[in-house]
Amino acid sequence: MAEDGEEKLIAAALQVAKTIGPNDATSDEILKVFNGRLREKLAHEDPRIGSTGLLQNFNALHRQISRYLSLDRPIWSKSADSSCFLDAVDQLIDVVRDWTPFANDENISSCLERAEYLLQQAVFRLGDEFKTLFERGSQSFDLNHPEYISSDEDDDDEIPVAQPMKDYDLVLDLLPAGTTRDLNEIAKRMVVAGYGKECSHAYISCRREFMEESFSRLGMKNLSIEEFQNMQWAQLEDEIEKWIKAITVALRILFPSERRLCDRVFFGFSSAADISFMEICKDSTIRLLDFADVVAMGSRAPDRLFKVLDVYETVRDLVPQFEYIFSDQYCMPLWNEIVTIWRRLGDLIKEIFIELENLIRNDPAKTEFPGGGSHPVTRYVMNYLRAASRSRKTLEHVFEEGGDNSSLRDHMAWILKLLMSNLEAKSKIYKDPALCFLFLMNNGSYILQKAKDNELGILLGDDWIKKRTIKVRHYLLSYQKNSWGKVLDVLKIDNSSIAPNEASKIWREKLKLFNSWFEEICRIQSTWVFYDEILREELRISVTESLSLAYRNFIGRHESVSRLGVKQDRYVRYSTEDIENRVGELFQRSGSERK
Repeated sequence: MAEDGEEKLIAAALQVAKTIGPNDATSDEILKVFNGRLREKLAHEDPRIGSTGLLQNFNALHRQISRYLSLDRPIWSKSADSSCFLDAVDQLIDVVRDWTPFANDENISSCLERAEYLLQQAVFRLGDEFKTLFERGSQSFDLNHPEYISSDEDDDDEIPVAQPMKDYDLVLDLLPAGTTRDLNEIAKRMVVAGYGKECSHAYISCRREFMEESFSRLGMKNLSIEEFQNMQWAQLEDEIEKWIKAITVALRILFPSERRLCDRVFFGFSSAADISFMEICKDSTIRLLDFADVVAMGSRAPDRLFKVLDVYETVRDLVPQFEYIFSDQYCMPLWNEIVTIWRRLGDLIKEIFIELENLIRNDPAKTEFPGGGSHPVTRYVMNYLRAASRSRKTLEHVFEEGGDNSSLRDHMAWILKLLMSNLEAKSKIYKDPALCFLFLMNNGSYILQKAKDNELGILLGDDWIKKRTIKVRHYLLSYQKNSWGKVLDVLKIDNSSIAPNEASKIWREKLKLFNSWFEEICRIQSTWVFYDEILREELRISVTESLSLAYRNFIGRHESVSRLGVKQDRYVRYSTEDIENRVGELFQRSGSERK
């Protein structure tokens, strides 16, 4: 009875051990509890547990694997060899895994050491095959070329096909699909065997070289931050153009393609894929970010705004792509850096506008500007604001960020207010009041024309346009009053209560004064500039009509006194037509004022 009870107990233990499997530590505990009879039965039921069976199986596996390790050609040069080698490695991994819990057993321990050493040699060979596959399948891409090479992923016998590059939103197959599958099979064995880091390092070493070569073809100079900072602005502008192309290609083609390859090679091992991708792309990404940071830390000179805007808009457009590609925990520092640089670029843009305000405010009023035309500072500021307004949406976003109390419209209106204050200060230099108001009229009209019918006008709004139009009209009337007003006044005469002889004398004096003033005005204003064509024509008509009418009436009075013996041609130098022609000649000059 005791023997039957022992047999039942051994049978139960046998069933438990078989269910758990030889790879579980509990099996080892069961073996320690029961005697040798149980061990013998277990060995009989599963030869892997018996040292004799292990040795037989392992020797056969050793011979098979050793044969592949001794090959002087790549194992993956023949698909049958690679398949058999992977099967043998799988068996070896199982052997090592199953017998590791029994490492304290004297008989098993020696076999386990041999198996682990053989596995190490097999993994080393897998690593070599891994690199060979990369060397055979990799090629750097000339992303400056208008074509790229792609292949049909489902075709194991890939034939490269040139296709036109229509845009940058492309993900390329950097390796043939068959090669990628082979690499994944190797990566699986290396990771499962405990050599995941070694596999990742092999991958990184192969792909980093590819990345550096492909990236160098994008044309950016590989310079330090200090070298970029010491560049002349014209040189840096050229580098910005190259940088925009480089980061666009990198974020839309190169990095996504590398990300996909990483995910496929390390399919099932996301941590290895993330680490490998970060290590491959880190140096190139930092190089791109460092350059953007150089721009963000650069001068606040207003002439740099437009290139800074180019960099800002490029970063803005690529932020979603950047976030998508560099979203894992290992790439998070790179993601944080790009967001920080983006904000710095926005701050620089706002500082550039402040610098523009300072330049306008401090532009000195030294000498009269010839002809009363639009001043260079007016042309510079208006063309600058007009060009900047083409990026209105971007600038509105910049000024909305960071809790600014004023909008882009407020900044633009403030800059124009500073400009008009500066122009008013400059107008006071003119000794001739008429020229002072002509100067303000020309500059005010220039500002209006540059603001209308474009993004700047939309930004400033209709109310601003109307107010400035009224102001220009005021300058126009002030010009007429101070220029032609005194000429018109001299033609006024009231001789109703004056004796004929006295009236004739007054008439002659006024006519002489008119001739003198008219000629002086024509002489002086022949060099004056009239910018706006509509205002110029309106002014010509207004002055001609008012002056010719007053002159005709004045001469009519002369004809009434000529009957008393005054000789008309002695005092009258101009006919009414002469007056009209002379006035018309004054309002023809605009020169380069339309620029």
